[in-house]
Amino acid sequence: MKKMDAIEITVFKNIFQSICDEMGKILQYSAFSPNIKERKDFSCALFTAGAESFAFGTHIPVHLGAMPLSVKTTLAEIDFEKGDMVLLNDPFRGGTHLPDLTLVAPVFQDNKIVFFVANRAHHSDVGGMFAGSMPLSTEIFQEGIIIPPVKILKKDTLDREILQMILANVRTPEEREGDLLAQVAANKRGIRRIGENIEKYGFDTIDNYAKYLIDYTERLFKSLIAEIPDGEYRFTDFLDDDGFSEKDIPIKVCVKIRKDKIVIDFTGSHPQVKGGINTNDAVTYSAALYVLTTLLDENVPINSGIMRAVELALPPDSIVNASKPRGLAGGNVETSQRIVDVLLGAFAAALPEKIPAASQGTMNNITFGGTGFSYYETLGGGSGAGPSFDGESAVHTNMTNSLNTPVEALEIDFPVEMEHYCLRKGSGGRGNFNGGEGLCRSYKFLQDAHLSILSERRTNRPYGLSGGEPGKAGENSLLRRAGGTGKKRKITLGSKVNFEIEAGDVLTIKTPGGGGYGKKK
Repeated sequence: MKKMDAIEITVFKNIFQSICDEMGKILQYSAFSPNIKERKDFSCALFTAGAESFAFGTHIPVHLGAMPLSVKTTLAEIDFEKGDMVLLNDPFRGGTHLPDLTLVAPVFQDNKIVFFVANRAHHSDVGGMFAGSMPLSTEIFQEGIIIPPVKILKKDTLDREILQMILANVRTPEEREGDLLAQVAANKRGIRRIGENIEKYGFDTIDNYAKYLIDYTERLFKSLIAEIPDGEYRFTDFLDDDGFSEKDIPIKVCVKIRKDKIVIDFTGSHPQVKGGINTNDAVTYSAALYVLTTLLDENVPINSGIMRAVELALPPDSIVNASKPRGLAGGNVETSQRIVDVLLGAFAAALPEKIPAASQGTMNNITFGGTGFSYYETLGGGSGAGPSFDGESAVHTNMTNSLNTPVEALEIDFPVEMEHYCLRKGSGGRGNFNGGEGLCRSYKFLQDAHLSILSERRTNRPYGLSGGEPGKAGENSLLRRAGGTGKKRKITLGSKVNFEIEAGDVLTIKTPGGGGYGKKK
């Protein structure tokens, strides 16, 4: 490989990044569902022929870290031809949870695979026991249709039989088809843009810079590790419950720094549980990658090079490395957040000048549906304060980079009215720097529906650091008419529930605040 020019390194890094971002725009603007159009619950990335990522879009961390494992699975199991695209969502083959559908496509040059493009999008329903496919489950089969790697496009022709099989298993087939075709369009744009750059600069140049950026990130990350004092840094935090019986479910980590290597050991974490909040190895890998990226300068390209210096020790049949058929819907969205919290807590001892207090530590997943409709969203909360700054309010943090759905979009498409939507004053932890505030969101249902909630930090509060106070815990509640009296009674809902909604019910979600930093002066 020739010596790389410093300016060209930046140019090609930005070219690759722009391809991912353009893929994301195609996906967002072509999609049918508010979850993709408004919340931007999707991710796009580029990969080498060996399935190493060399460019990520500015999208969803829990998607991006796990996506290379899906690409590796397709590479091992599928014989690709030009124009093929492979669809999968199986969490035990590199997926995250079943609503996240991944589409992988090869880029050919002279009849040889030279790159892959891929995107992952959260679909608002993929079947399963309840609308929205995010139930409080006990096994993965309750969560939706499981799709192994299958060719949804063969030589640029959509396989209608596979598509119809998938659509027959979902509640909103028209919306699902629209979102899937948007994913196809996004990959086609990625293939086109890579081809244009190969034509402009030559294949060797594009290939060399793709591989160089991975090596470059590896070197920069190893130099960062070398600056951290050797040692073992431990932290433990807890999930509230599994929705059934388990309480205060511990996740333990020991981060071992050895020169320019890191071992992240989750030994001692709780065994896998009955409720569907277990994670697979791909999600735990993704959470670790996310935390490690936060330690780097923002100009460092994020790719597979980071994990070359990292060894993960994941105890089998545990909350961080569950086995089939354990439920995983909530692990991707909730347990991943707690994995981030324990990793940041461990690094706070090693790098106190870099690590903030805990953010809200939950995605506050709300799914509801009835005849002809299915909806899913996550809600922002408070981010943790840091050594020199207050936390942000009502934002999505850590493993999610999505948005709060606009009230107008929600009310236009679904039988609900938003009665209340505001900041939750006083929910951020106090300190020398204050944690961000959560939000309050109240939905009035205009017709009967089924509701599922997967949330966290309803009992175990987001921790503060250096004497800062913890953020306030979240709350879930329902107002329901009491018989024919016209009066309403308040029902306190657990952190994880499946619940039948009646027309006129008002659901209120109050999200957690972020932890404070430093003692209040």
